[in-house]
Amino acid sequence: MGLDVVVGGFFGDEGKGKVVAYISLAYKPKLLVRTGSVNAGHTVVYRGKRYKLRLVPSGFIYPDAGLRIAAGALIRLDVFWEETRRLGVLDRIKVDANAGVIEEKHVEAERRDALLSSEIGSTLQGVGAAMADRVLRRLRLARDYPELKPYITDVALEVNEAIERGDYVLVEGCQGTFLSLYHGTYPYVTSRDTTASAVLSEVGVGPKKVSNIIVVFKSYVTRVGAGPLPGELSAKEAERLGLIEYGTVTGRPRRVAPFNFELARRAVMLNSATEVALTKIDKLFPEAKCVREWDKLPREARRWIEDVEDKIRVPVTLVGTGEEVECMVDRRREVGVV
Repeated sequence: MGLDVVVGGFFGDEGKGKVVAYISLAYKPKLLVRTGSVNAGHTVVYRGKRYKLRLVPSGFIYPDAGLRIAAGALIRLDVFWEETRRLGVLDRIKVDANAGVIEEKHVEAERRDALLSSEIGSTLQGVGAAMADRVLRRLRLARDYPELKPYITDVALEVNEAIERGDYVLVEGCQGTFLSLYHGTYPYVTSRDTTASAVLSEVGVGPKKVSNIIVVFKSYVTRVGAGPLPGELSAKEAERLGLIEYGTVTGRPRRVAPFNFELARRAVMLNSATEVALTKIDKLFPEAKCVREWDKLPREARRWIEDVEDKIRVPVTLVGTGEEVECMVDRRREVGVV
């Protein structure tokens, strides 16, 4: 199957963690690679247990996959140790030698920054300050920490060798297309590019080795923090519709808007999407709750999904029908992408 990459199509919170976890169980990758940093939380609900992840790849629930953190990622040592030990994955996780390390001084610098804390609505996890230090060539990297020595590897080499052997590799991007430093709603963006091209760059693999680019959309749009949100609903209306959510990292309520076709088409363009995963369809069509077959979805839900396909001109191959990882309609083989 080569390499697949999963990226967010809106402002984050689209359900990438669920999608990555499902694909991992269903298609059994040899390697799972996470990019981004600790300001992006992914949630996985599996067999009644909820996992909140900030560094470990969301497909960790597939026990035979090697877990990797890319060279372009930023880690925090406290988050790394807490998360890997809690999940029991220290025996199969490795960090690229060139991954950056966020220090307490970076967190403190962001908390003192009025623009980030008040106007932008940053998560204040030290990510932007650490990225600035990296650009200035003074950030310490994973290879500089003796305690990480047993976990250091060359992720780019591992990934490229795995592809050459014919193994399947799944890469997990973070946040969403319109939080991209270059293509998002600047200045209300994150400190890196979040599109598929940038995700591949963080890993160290070229575009010719990619099999599928899976862009994840939620059946409605949410956003944490400041910045434009076209068609934004009032908190009262969002609550009436049952669409109130809270950020995985910050716990802040997410702002809500209806599905945005204009943004979706642009995300498809920016990422060269080959397929789309559409999550939380059960929020719009409650009768779709945990349905796992296309023909058993409510007719109205199928029509809505087909309308999305017609308007964005990319097949919807995965349809999330509930929080649980296995609540998924999988059309990937039917469509022919695998």
